[in-house]
Amino acid sequence: MGKKKIFNDPLYGLIQFPFDIVYQIIEHPYFQRLRRIGQMGLAHYVYPGATHTRFQHTLGATSLINRAITTLRGKGVEISETEHRAVNIAILLHDIGHGPFSHALEGLLIPVAHEELSLKFIDYFEDYFEEDFSLTKAIFENKYEREFLHQLVSSQLDVDRMDYLNRDSFYTGVVEGKIGYDRILSMLNVVDGKLVIEQKGIYSVEKFLISRYTMYWQVYLHKTAVASEQMLKLLLTEVKQEIKKGHKIQMPQPLLTLLSIKNAYQLENKKTLEQFGTIDDYDLWALMKACTTHDNKIMSYIANGLINRRIFETTVSNAPVLCDFKENIRQKVAYHLEVDDTTAQKLIVTHKESKGIYNEKTGKILILTKDGTIANFEAITDFNFYSHFHDKVFLCYPRL
Repeated sequence: MGKKKIFNDPLYGLIQFPFDIVYQIIEHPYFQRLRRIGQMGLAHYVYPGATHTRFQHTLGATSLINRAITTLRGKGVEISETEHRAVNIAILLHDIGHGPFSHALEGLLIPVAHEELSLKFIDYFEDYFEEDFSLTKAIFENKYEREFLHQLVSSQLDVDRMDYLNRDSFYTGVVEGKIGYDRILSMLNVVDGKLVIEQKGIYSVEKFLISRYTMYWQVYLHKTAVASEQMLKLLLTEVKQEIKKGHKIQMPQPLLTLLSIKNAYQLENKKTLEQFGTIDDYDLWALMKACTTHDNKIMSYIANGLINRRIFETTVSNAPVLCDFKENIRQKVAYHLEVDDTTAQKLIVTHKESKGIYNEKTGKILILTKDGTIANFEAITDFNFYSHFHDKVFLCYPRL
């Protein structure tokens, strides 16, 4: 590509990347598609500034991983150019498997987790560029012997989380979510092939976890954001049922192809991945607009609600919703919307969230103490709420 491009990022300033293959991947249409996929789904209904994209986040995370590599090399950690290149590709493509509205429709639009789809895209790019991405895949799947490289990409304290917390905080205006990413990066080290944080950085780690807790319960799981996502899921479920019945719905052809998948083996079809690699938020907005005048009352009601921001009412509790309360709402929905009991029941959604900010069972944050020993973060911190899972039940239903 000749001279390497420089990106002006609102968080990190001017950034660029050390490998040509990174720029080649960025230029590919499948990656450019991330410009049209929102980082935070429908959260802009609550925070109007939250319209940033997966494209911005991915470039930011890749920039941070290069800062991390520079820090580790400065502390004597040997990282080859081959490893550096491979981990750049791994973080660059870690979110390539996201579909429209990111996590909001994960597993519904296509019944595969985005990480699995990202791995399939890595295979695709390996063939497309006729390059050897075997080390990238090993790092991505945590099958490489030097585990710290995978931990930089995906762990309890990775550059992915560092970037999205800082970026989402910036664009939502929720300043409590901002983290000291530069301080954390400067405290990184490697011992016995594992990523560690030097003890003098432990308070920055605590702030990171507090910020993550705040962002989840104040932003990502804000009741209006949850309600809007549940509406979108309900709409897609109804659309799939209409397609199964043979009814026509106006939508882009690639989206129709994906929503019509009947057998798991179709997911292995190369054309399925190609179709997925073309769809974005705009396709879903086009579908929503088409559904506003559909004969299916559920579809038209929800589509109009999403287009015009008439989001479902939501009650949030720490305990299961009482049956009498749900039945009372169902009767009101049936009466006010003039629909039958079955339709009214479909319009009432119960959604449970169980969120722990630090789960040592899936990987611990390791602290390099001042005396040179390694300790688990939870063993030496003054706080003990990080590993607690907090459960909330969301009951979403039409505003009456």
